[in-house]
Amino acid sequence: VGGLAEVKKELQRLIEWPTKYALEMKQLRLRQPKGMLLYGPPGCGKTLIAKALAGESGCNLLAIKGPALLNQMLGGTEAAIRNLFEKARQAAPCIIFLDEIDAIAPVRGTSTSSDALDRAVGQLLTEIDGVQALSDVFVLAATNRPELVDPALLRPGRLDLQHDVPFPDEHTRKEIFAIHLHGVTIADISIETLAALTEDYSGAKIEWLCTTAKKYA
Repeated sequence: VGGLAEVKKELQRLIEWPTKYALEMKQLRLRQPKGMLLYGPPGCGKTLIAKALAGESGCNLLAIKGPALLNQMLGGTEAAIRNLFEKARQAAPCIIFLDEIDAIAPVRGTSTSSDALDRAVGQLLTEIDGVQALSDVFVLAATNRPELVDPALLRPGRLDLQHDVPFPDEHTRKEIFAIHLHGVTIADISIETLAALTEDYSGAKIEWLCTTAKKYA
């Protein structure tokens, strides 16, 4: 994963500290965060971070988009959330990745159609409050619109950590190009030049640029 140094450092702590500093954490009664919210524009690595975390930690990954949990039946959305967390507990250690979390956890009281989404937020809060630590279940959520997410989810003890995942800067773009062009012969242009020419490109757009160049080659 190119760039996102702060996010990667935080997640490395979640993976390494329980084993590397188990005694110190016990002495300090240090609680591991229960969850993290990643927010930023599409294509900047939020989903990639979730997959990388699952791979590095050896945890199982349950990835689902928020809208997929919505159910028109009375109580259906709450049941879907309960089932998701039950599966995660059975597969522990497990990471739940909730993409587009704003679809199932909008600010309560803003839905004009019914109170179904308010109940869904309540169910989600109940489940996260019951999660123990990374050794059990860790919740990683992502959204393009953080202002739409209910504030109760963002308080300490729930999605404790919140990180912006912005468009990559020039240094990060060089890292992303280096990853996607590793082992590939490049003629007449350098990675540094490519990085300078691609301001405001997302990581996904850079990957597609490299894929298209390889296709033409």
